[in-house]
Amino acid sequence: MPSSPSSSAQAAREVVAHRLRDLRKSAGLTVTELASRCGWHHAKTSRIENARTAPTITDIRLWCRACDATDEIEDLVAQALHAESMYTEWRTQVRAGLRALQGSEPRLFQDTALFRIYSSSLVPGLLQTEGYAAGVLGISARFRDVPVDDSVAAAQARVERSRIIHEPGHRLVAVVEESALRHQMCDADAMAAQLGYLLTAGALPQVSLGIVPMSVPARQQWPRETFHIYDDRLVSVELVSARVRITQPAEIALYLRAFEQLRGMAVYGAEARSLILRAIEALH
Repeated sequence: MPSSPSSSAQAAREVVAHRLRDLRKSAGLTVTELASRCGWHHAKTSRIENARTAPTITDIRLWCRACDATDEIEDLVAQALHAESMYTEWRTQVRAGLRALQGSEPRLFQDTALFRIYSSSLVPGLLQTEGYAAGVLGISARFRDVPVDDSVAAAQARVERSRIIHEPGHRLVAVVEESALRHQMCDADAMAAQLGYLLTAGALPQVSLGIVPMSVPARQQWPRETFHIYDDRLVSVELVSARVRITQPAEIALYLRAFEQLRGMAVYGAEARSLILRAIEALH
């Protein structure tokens, strides 16, 4: 797992590292002796124990066998995979194509009652139309050199996934910067259809759509990176290179605070519809 800017990801990595170190010490092995039994340089042992290098599944198996602790293997492997999933590079996630990525976490969506999304640059995925999504995903496919551009099929899957907000027990609170309405991610007709859909979706009882005007005075928050909050248990942050999953309560609290401040700067109802209509008019 690459070095992560998220303390949640680093904390998860350190849990695995500390457990491996404790196993070595309990077995009475030095760093050099453990390395010799595993067949690698002693510096690798130090890097793993200090959470500077993430152990592979093979590394964990060799380590546990060297410490005569094979009963610990499966639990440690599960923890290591969890730590890795908290900071995942996009190049790893898109190997199977963009369509597969849309349905990679069905339980997360089904188990979430309240979706909170902030976006400074795009219409949120749960509110995207097929034409708009195809434009966004096509840009992603080209930028990331996806072997097979399946952005059209991925767009269909994304729209299908968004049906979750029409099912009982799910609500969406979305805050979007006005500038996101102006970035033309697809042709003019598809863009107009997307903005038109926002007028409809924003009126749904289970959806709260707030738009932060570009002219809002005395901002409490500047435009931030796109982030999704799933109930109060997980924050997903989208970076250029990776997706970061945050589970540390202190970090989640910061994102909740930022979200509430951004939400407080947004306009709703007729004022929000007016901004959308202006964006539609600007297409012609």
